[in-house]
Amino acid sequence: MDAYILIIDDDITVSTMMRRGLTYEGYEVVVAADGRAGLLKVLDRQPDLIILDVMMPGIDGLEVCRRLRKETEVPVFMVTARDSIADRVMGLETGADDYLVKPFDFQELAARVKALLRRSNKNTIKNQLTFEDLTLHLGIRTSKRGRRTIELSTTEFNLLLFFLQNPMIVLTRDIIMERVWGYDFQGESNVLEVYIGYLRQKMEKLGEPRLIHTVRGVGYALRL
Repeated sequence: MDAYILIIDDDITVSTMMRRGLTYEGYEVVVAADGRAGLLKVLDRQPDLIILDVMMPGIDGLEVCRRLRKETEVPVFMVTARDSIADRVMGLETGADDYLVKPFDFQELAARVKALLRRSNKNTIKNQLTFEDLTLHLGIRTSKRGRRTIELSTTEFNLLLFFLQNPMIVLTRDIIMERVWGYDFQGESNVLEVYIGYLRQKMEKLGEPRLIHTVRGVGYALRL
């Protein structure tokens, strides 16, 4: 699937040029004319990359970037007419992944977008596992259901990790016990059922569809 790029820029001439060029490059591109509209579009659908102008009325690009970094790891590519070193440092310190000064050549923008998406994809593959709207971040050992963070104990994390490593596969009770608790596990016989219950309570707290299903007489499966 082509990457989905959100442009947040109040300069219609520049945003139109970027939208047309990136669409021609094969990306799905949407434009927001100011910071507030851009944040709303992120809530509606999380993009693969955001191109963000700094100087905008209302919520400027630096504030947009700060808010994004509290909620998402989406790559942010800042474009701005501010060309001082201090401005560039400030943009990067607020969480931007790259910075380009206007006016710029579109071919340079396209090359940097491609590189940033490629780097982001590698980091995503390395650092997180995803199934539907469920994401497990391996480095920081946290989980999300949509935008909602799920706090997990060490055992809950390891159990969910095993399911995410084996999606759509029916896992027997014995293999789960072996891989998550170890060969020499001597705990209560219903410990797996207890932890499955814990995960379901946390993952379905707001009425989300069940993802960990019981396969009677066999075990469990992560599936729709």
